[in-house]
Amino acid sequence: MKGPELFIVVARAANGTIGANGRLPWHIPADLAHFKRLTMGAPMIMGRKTFESLPGTLPGRRHVVLTSDPDWTPGDGDDDNVEAASSLDQAIAKANGSRIAVIGGAAVFGEALARARRIELTEIHRDYDGDVAMPVIPPDEWEEIAREDHAEDGKHPAFSFVTLRRRG
Repeated sequence: MKGPELFIVVARAANGTIGANGRLPWHIPADLAHFKRLTMGAPMIMGRKTFESLPGTLPGRRHVVLTSDPDWTPGDGDDDNVEAASSLDQAIAKANGSRIAVIGGAAVFGEALARARRIELTEIHRDYDGDVAMPVIPPDEWEEIAREDHAEDGKHPAFSFVTLRRRG
């Protein structure tokens, strides 16, 4: 594949849930640190709802927000580090990086799956109620190349950091 390395970063519950009421339905500090390591220095593409669910702009990363609203602005001092795009192609062009992270939500993941080279998946080993699910990752198109398992720890569920690479 030519062009930048497009990679997906997602945490998914055992039942496919990735979100509930505009938030992650779990709080796993190790996953948040993993997300930061994976995305630091890389531009991030996300949908508007995902952007609005963030606590603010994340330092050290550009934010390219996919939105169908041509008048959308990040508002509230969310500055030069945020750009709007109306399509995935436009978002990739605006991101202008050698590696670009796609961080959600479900519709953006669904569109990016066909173009991504890698998926950094946190598998949460518990079901969670939610209103957003991850699109199916076709197993015949992806191979697992790395896995790091973490046991349940008090109030935090067991989880695994899994790296998937596109076959071929």
